Amino acid sequence: MRRSTMKREAPREKPAAGSARHDDSHEWVAMLRGPTAVREEALAELHALLLRGARFKLNRSRRALSHVPDAELDAIAIQAADDALGAILANLDSFRGASRFTTWASKFVLVEAGVRSRRRAWAGREISRDAEASSEQTAGDAETLRAVRHAVETLLTAHQREVFAAVALNGVPIDVLADRLGTTRGALYRTLRDGRRKLRAALAAQPST
Repeated sequence: MRRSTMKREAPREKPAAGSARHDDSHEWVAMLRGPTAVREEALAELHALLLRGARFKLNRSRRALSHVPDAELDAIAIQAADDALGAILANLDSFRGASRFTTWASKFVLVEAGVRSRRRAWAGREISRDAEASSEQTAGDAETLRAVRHAVETLLTAHQREVFAAVALNGVPIDVLADRLGTTRGALYRTLRDGRRKLRAALAAQPST
C-alpha cells in the first residue's frame, strides 16, 4: 500500500459536548503508535474506512465525473485514501480527542477526494482567464457590470485579472488553477483576496444613482 508522506494541515476539531470522552479515539491513537503487528492491523482498518469515505465523496461528484470509467474512479479513491492516511499519520500529534478519531480522520480523505475529483473533472478542459469571456455570465445590471469590468481592467495586475476571471467569473476550482499555474492554493487565495479588496473599494467609491 502506497503511503504519502505529504504533511497536510490537520483539520480543526470542534469542541466535544460536555466532558464526555470517545472511548475509541485514544485506542486508535495507541494502536497507530503500538507494536508493528498492532499498528499494521490498525493501518489496514483505517485505510479501509478512508477508502469508503473516498468512494462516498466521489459518488457524490459522479455527475461531474460521468465520463470517467468506474475502474479509474476507484483508482482515484484508492489514491485519495493513501494520501489521507499519510496526512493523518503526519498530523497524529495534533489530534486532541475533541471529536471521534474516525470523524477527525475522515475529514482528511474528504479533502483529498474532493481535490482529486475536481482535478479529474477539469482534466483536458480549457481554463478561461479572460474577464471579457465571462461578461455574459456575470450577474448584475449594466452599470454595475461596466463598473466591474473597468475596475478589473484598470486596477488589477495582469496576474490578479487572470486569477479573478478564472475563479470568480468562470468558476474554475482554485486547486485546479493552482495546478495549471504551478503555484499553491494559498498564493492564489492571497491574490484573489487582494484583487477583491481593490474591486470592493472601487465599487464603493462609485456615485449612487
